Amino acid sequence: MSGAQLTRTGILRMALGGAGGDPLLLLLPAEGGGDQRAPFLLRALRIAVVVCLYWFTSIAMVFLNKYLLDSPSLRLDAPLFVTFFQCALTAALCLGLSLGSACGPRCPALPALRLDPKVSRSVLPLSAVFIGMVTSNNLCLKHVGVAFYNVGRSLTTVFNVLLSYLLLKQTTSLYALLACGVIIGGFWLGVDQEGAEGTLSWTGIFFGILASLCVSLNAIYTKKVLPVVDGSIWRLTFYNNVNACVLFFPLMMLLGEFRTLYHFDKLGSPSFWGMMTLGGVFGFAIGYVTGLQIKFTSPLTHNVSGTAKACAQTVLAVIYFEETKSFLWWTSNLMVLGGSFAYTWVKGLEMRKVQEDPNVKSGERNETGV
Repeated sequence: MSGAQLTRTGILRMALGGAGGDPLLLLLPAEGGGDQRAPFLLRALRIAVVVCLYWFTSIAMVFLNKYLLDSPSLRLDAPLFVTFFQCALTAALCLGLSLGSACGPRCPALPALRLDPKVSRSVLPLSAVFIGMVTSNNLCLKHVGVAFYNVGRSLTTVFNVLLSYLLLKQTTSLYALLACGVIIGGFWLGVDQEGAEGTLSWTGIFFGILASLCVSLNAIYTKKVLPVVDGSIWRLTFYNNVNACVLFFPLMMLLGEFRTLYHFDKLGSPSFWGMMTLGGVFGFAIGYVTGLQIKFTSPLTHNVSGTAKACAQTVLAVIYFEETKSFLWWTSNLMVLGGSFAYTWVKGLEMRKVQEDPNVKSGERNETGV
């Protein structure tokens, strides 16, 4: 598959709204790529294992990041450093996997990695958006509870629709717009209920909205930049995280995080670095397990699983932190989850209809639903 074909395939899948337009999904060559020749029970077992792995990795990553960013026992006020460390670990893991592949059997998905300054400069615009995305995600999580985190950054689908119209001049169907309206209604109801319960953080809400915008922009810039790295998502991930590490240094210096780290009493603690490393590994692994879930199911099933996972994550957070939530608060969550699921379902039906229509030109088919 060529770089251009890989780009179009990935952007088509990102239109479904899964994983907020996670660019790692571009690795997948075909929908529902599981081995259809395997016995039914074996395929069902594979799917169950992959879905459980996705749920575990995603939920564990959120809880670990919440601990690192806002734990009263840790008391580390350096969110940029936490994000920087995760980017550095991701770049190191990409390089390590590439070197491992070079020493053993060659894997086409893991090309040889080397740092080319020219390519690095070409990827820089995407890296700036990427920094905004990962930083605002972590800052949102720092200032809001895990239970509200899903609602706080739930406007990604809305920004996908808005940016598709403003930048790509693509319209959206009435049913998809109605689903977006449900998401917006759930978001504002959630904000109102957080305020009523005295747990509202406008800083967290700001970074949640910014995170939603950056996730949408990241998907668009990924499409533009991917040809620079010959359609290789691993090269793009490597360059993106290396650039992010360089750009984080002046930001950390400007916000005084080096001074914070100097006075941090657990900087020499093995348990602290163990948690940091574990959080980084989970952050790296989420892209892989997301890809596995889509490979053995489909993008639509992945989004259904992601919606159910978000619901389970919210319930677990309320139980773990021993919180009491009102009926309207739960209603806001259901509206966001229901609206996201409805949008995914509508776009999936529209895309399937276009793909099956022989009168639609190839170019139009590839660009539908971006």
